[in-house]
Amino acid sequence: MQNLAPIALFVYNRPDHTRRTISYLQQNLLADETRLYIFCDAAKTDADKGKVEEVRQLVNGVTGFKSVKVIARERNLGLAESVISGVTQLVYEYGKVIVFEDDLLSSPYTLQYFNDALNRYASQEQVMHIGAYMYNLHDKNLPETFFYRAATSWGWATWARAWRNFEPDVDKLIAQFDTLKIARFSIEGKMNFWKQIQQFKAGKNNSWAIRWYASIFLKNGLTLNPSQSLIQNIGHDGSGVHSNNEDIYHVQMTRKAVTQFPNEIKEDEEAYKAIKHFLANRKGSLVQRVVRFVKQKISKP
Repeated sequence: MQNLAPIALFVYNRPDHTRRTISYLQQNLLADETRLYIFCDAAKTDADKGKVEEVRQLVNGVTGFKSVKVIARERNLGLAESVISGVTQLVYEYGKVIVFEDDLLSSPYTLQYFNDALNRYASQEQVMHIGAYMYNLHDKNLPETFFYRAATSWGWATWARAWRNFEPDVDKLIAQFDTLKIARFSIEGKMNFWKQIQQFKAGKNNSWAIRWYASIFLKNGLTLNPSQSLIQNIGHDGSGVHSNNEDIYHVQMTRKAVTQFPNEIKEDEEAYKAIKHFLANRKGSLVQRVVRFVKQKISKP
């Protein structure tokens, strides 16, 4: 396969997570043909400096890819600015990009899936985002891949043509929503996507991902997703900037290559129902919620 998309990997202060993420990427079938760009954010506090330096030493020794370039930031950008600037840089240089953070394990076929999908839908304006993570859905009869409205941020890819629609200004995004759009955006109230927009507006989060999803949604864009996850997130151990210690989103990664892609460019109704059902029931019973809450409290330093 020629003209493979480069990988943008964003790392900070978690050497063990970073090591595992890179190890799994190295085992991908197309790793040795793929350019890897590693964006290392600078320490936000003096307490972070030791781990940040450990991560930088680790990534400077990475091999197994067509090329490896380490971009060491001189000041702390934070995850949002780091992702936005890194994706922008690569997407305009290569026309497309695959995006990883430092806590994502990948199937050996993840890079192949991304590149196949990037090639297949390169000229389909409505297809704006390719996700590789998927919840543990109960419906096992879904097609191998499907289109859906929301964008997952745990391993994804996009094109320059789609990224041009990214609107970082939350006020401009909010101005385009009405009551019906808010309901559709929030999967009929089953996910707190609109709350995330409001929290960003209030300065309570600094999410690039919710603004990217909103940008896609407001352009009537679609995202391609696998019915069985090609990604496992290992960041829900309390170590991440934006993660709690929880297992709601734990999945079993598929070990098979993805070979089937939808021909019709429209949201899959059955997949939407399956995702909505998962989101509505993901936190379990009241007892399960209490147990999870207690575990999180105990695990907090």
